[in-house]
Amino acid sequence: MPSTFADSNGSEAGAATKILLVGMESTGKTQLVRSLTGKSGESGRFRGTTLACEAYATDGRIFIDSPGILRSLDSESTRTALKALVEEDADVLLVLNARHLDTQVPELLPLVQGKRGAIVLTHWDKAGTHLGASEAVALLGPGVIALDARSVDDEEAAALLAALDDPRTFPAELPPLPALREAEVWDPFTLPLVGPLLALTLLFAPAWFAVTGAIAVADALYDPLYGLLDPILGWFDAQHPWVNAILAGDYGFVAMFPFLILYALPTVLVFALFLSLLKTSGLVDRLTFALEGLLRPFGLSGRDLVRVVMGFGCNVPAVISTRACASCTRGSTVHAISFGSACSYQLPATLAVFAAAGLPALGPVFLAWLGVTTLLYVRWTTPKAFRNSLNTLQLPRSEPVQLPSLRSVWMEAWHTLHQFLVLALPVFFVICFVAALMQVAGVLDLLAAATAPLMALFNLPGDASVAVILGSIRKDGLAIALLDSDWAALKVTLTTPVQVLTAVYLAGVLLPCLVTLWTIAREFTVTWAARLCVRQVVAATVFSLVLAWGGALLI
Repeated sequence: MPSTFADSNGSEAGAATKILLVGMESTGKTQLVRSLTGKSGESGRFRGTTLACEAYATDGRIFIDSPGILRSLDSESTRTALKALVEEDADVLLVLNARHLDTQVPELLPLVQGKRGAIVLTHWDKAGTHLGASEAVALLGPGVIALDARSVDDEEAAALLAALDDPRTFPAELPPLPALREAEVWDPFTLPLVGPLLALTLLFAPAWFAVTGAIAVADALYDPLYGLLDPILGWFDAQHPWVNAILAGDYGFVAMFPFLILYALPTVLVFALFLSLLKTSGLVDRLTFALEGLLRPFGLSGRDLVRVVMGFGCNVPAVISTRACASCTRGSTVHAISFGSACSYQLPATLAVFAAAGLPALGPVFLAWLGVTTLLYVRWTTPKAFRNSLNTLQLPRSEPVQLPSLRSVWMEAWHTLHQFLVLALPVFFVICFVAALMQVAGVLDLLAAATAPLMALFNLPGDASVAVILGSIRKDGLAIALLDSDWAALKVTLTTPVQVLTAVYLAGVLLPCLVTLWTIAREFTVTWAARLCVRQVVAATVFSLVLAWGGALLI
């Protein structure tokens, strides 16, 4: 389970001053703390809360970066975290966007009143376009540090740390701040119909080309790389069956090496860079506003959809990246990723089954059905309060798009890639080991035989149950179960297009793969992950029944 920052660092943490960063989304909190410490954060939950945070320990201080406030209900999550600040050395660093002081100060000041800490203004390099910015800063009182979070120099860093060493008490209220105005800029994302269409195109088109390009390169290199492993795999064939199964079988470490190197890692990196570019350029805010009307009924936002799309590369870093989601939409986003993000293992395996069945046109049909059912599933699992129209966005619509620095893009992307390598990859190997043991011991065959009678409910033959079992362990398992050794033809008798589509859909969405499930349990709790599994099984069953029998009636 994720650590609790108040006690995860032992005695050293007890002697360090804890500083909680509080601010709106897109104020540059994460970039600021990374500029100050030069480090990546350690994941955990804040003491006494379920708030997902990142901790940065340096020089006797622990900076705790809480998720930025994106929606109205996020303020309540932050308020809960602040109530947990009972230690005398726990202070607050209030991070405000200098371009939006007139709206952010009234929203955030009540959260921190009576607490100690300092105020830092980010985006100060752009605040000069606002009339009244200097007057607003003067009303905030002495000791306010103004800077550009992307490039904090030594003098600014020293001034900020000095302000934290001598914290001030935040007042209950301030005199009204002057309204900050700048010249209106034409924004196509605000146009009806045009804005959402542009946002969806900008989100899905680069992602589609990225993942299809990565898969095409992987397909071209797969046979040569696998050819290099042939002598090793042949040597394992002559060894004890258990050794061969663990290292060279369907779930063996050596046999899975080409998939890992050619499919998983490149797609994770591509989507990490893609997400980082959207975030550091400010485009993700444009997407959020443009898609708000479409996604609010489902409890999501545009930036949540970015992470769902990222899951098409790999579910694991996508789930990890939801730490930066609004606290009231994080659970919905994880449900959407678990159910509807066909990862770089699942999607190629799915398309391979359709091709072997002589039905490649089922690919778009599958994606359309997956998209529709994912939205229905997320709406069912999202509390009504989170979908309420009163849970409004708090982002400033006029935040400009900017050219991100290469350093900030790479730091953001590396954080995601590092989490995949450190957290997900070891678990992936462990699960492959366990799955190989289950296969050679005949446990998988027993499970398949026990569930075979249930396949009749979905108008499927009994041997399709193997695909459901293997697909629940690793998503390319559905192809291992449905295709012959050359992946050129079906080895399960599926006589109609509806049966092929139903078998692939049910095997792909009934449960998250074990690596994803393990990651969800680490990010939340085992109980939360178990509830997700129950809900996903129910939803996948209902949607598969509708597809199996409704599709059969139509055809």
